[in-house]
Order: sequence, then C-alpha cells, then structure tokens
Amino acid sequence: MGRGAFLRRSKVTPVPRDDRRARRREREARAGLAMEPGRSPVAQEAWEWGKTILLTLFFLVLIRSFLVQTFVITSGSMEGTLLVGDFLMVNRLALGTRLPGTLVTTPGYSEPVRGDVLVFDPRHEEGIKLVKRLIGMPGDTLEMRDKRLWVNRKLQDEPYVKWAEGSFNDDDPIMRWQLDYLVAGADKATYHPTRDSWGPLVVPEGYYFMLGDNRDFSYDSRYWGVIERWRLEGRAMFFYFSYDRDSPTPFSFLREIRWNRIGHGVH
Repeated sequence: MGRGAFLRRSKVTPVPRDDRRARRREREARAGLAMEPGRSPVAQEAWEWGKTILLTLFFLVLIRSFLVQTFVITSGSMEGTLLVGDFLMVNRLALGTRLPGTLVTTPGYSEPVRGDVLVFDPRHEEGIKLVKRLIGMPGDTLEMRDKRLWVNRKLQDEPYVKWAEGSFNDDDPIMRWQLDYLVAGADKATYHPTRDSWGPLVVPEGYYFMLGDNRDFSYDSRYWGVIERWRLEGRAMFFYFSYDRDSPTPFSFLREIRWNRIGHGVH
C-alpha cells in the first residue's frame, strides 16, 4: 500500500457541530458545571462566581462570629500592655459567643480567669467594643488604696500596670454606683470613692470587674460598674500587626511598623 493511500485512510472525519455541543455538555455535567436550560454561558459563569462569593462570605461571617475576631487598639487605656495601633487576634470560641440579637451564649471551652485581657460589650454604651483586664471575679472583694489594688484582702502584684505621676485624682459622682456593692458594715454616708482609692466592694454573682492597665487614663469598671457574663466576647491572643498610629510620618502604616510586636502573645 502506498503512502498516499495510508494518509487518505488516516484522515480524521469531522465531528458534526451538534455532536460537539453534546459532548461538551456531557463533559460539563461530569464536572458539575452543567448549564441550566435557557441560561447563556455568560450567565452560567456569573452564577458560579456568585455562589463562590456567597459561600466565602458565609464562612467569613461564621468564623468571625464564633471562632476568631480582629480588634484594633485606638486608645491608650491599656498602655503599656496594648499600644495604639496594635491589631489583635481575639479568640471568641474560648468563652462562647452571644447569638446576634439575643442574650443566649454558645458554650465555650474555658471560663474567664482573673488577669485575662478580654474584649467585651460595655454596658454604658451600645455599639462599641472595649478591651480591658479582668480583675474582679464573681464574689471577689475589691479595694484600691492609694493606687494599690487589693483582691480578697491580698495586695496584688501588677507588673503590667502603668501610673502617671502627678495626675489629678478626685471623687467622681459617677462612681456612686459602688454604694450598692460595699461590704457589709461600710459607712455609706461617708463613702467618697476616687479613681485611686475606693471600696472595699463585693462583685455580685454572675458579674465581672474590668480595669485598664493604664490606670490614670482608663474609663473602666471603677466608673461604669460591673458587667454581666454574656457581655464577655473573647480573649485577646496575639498581635498580628502593629504600627505607630500616632506618628506624623506619611504612610506610617508602612513605614512605622512595630515588627518586634507582631506574633507576640498578649499577657
């Protein structure tokens, strides 16, 4: 048989257009991409992208609501533990999470511990989140004498606390809420709490007392009172980013990064 005859017999027979379309639909069906009847290829692709985006958003909301949350420090009430411009990763799963619009909290795998740095929903102002240190547990007796903190009549060693020399200290009418929580036998008529001296008072069951580490410049439980358990939203874990937010340098978020803080745990 000559070479020309072989080439003629080996020639590929064209597949009709309708057959090619049928085979393509079959391949798409096997891959889970079958086009719905009456839908154009552009509409089908847009639908697939839309489903992908919706699923991604769903899982992001799920993770943020029940697992972890990010938090940015915008005030100096926790200096020097937390600095303005710190970005925190917060563990929401540890303490359980309140279901949106309810007072129901999902179970956590741990309980709050004195000394934890926690993100919470404050009772004195809706729509904001605060981060402070948990100082008073339910049933604790708390007292501050000339800036020194006593818990259950034991003087506390607080290496994380920052005080400012010569700062103004006076009684504040907003602190009068403490009258209802003073220890038995305390003279309410002569009680005048100040920022640096107050108590002794008892934290009621189911409530917690929060203080900022920067004691002279922290608006905390000394002023607005104790908070309920369901208001605790998560435990601060580590810094995932940090920069000098107060720096006048242009583009400080790029040029003033605090590399020595990134990845470090919060204590």
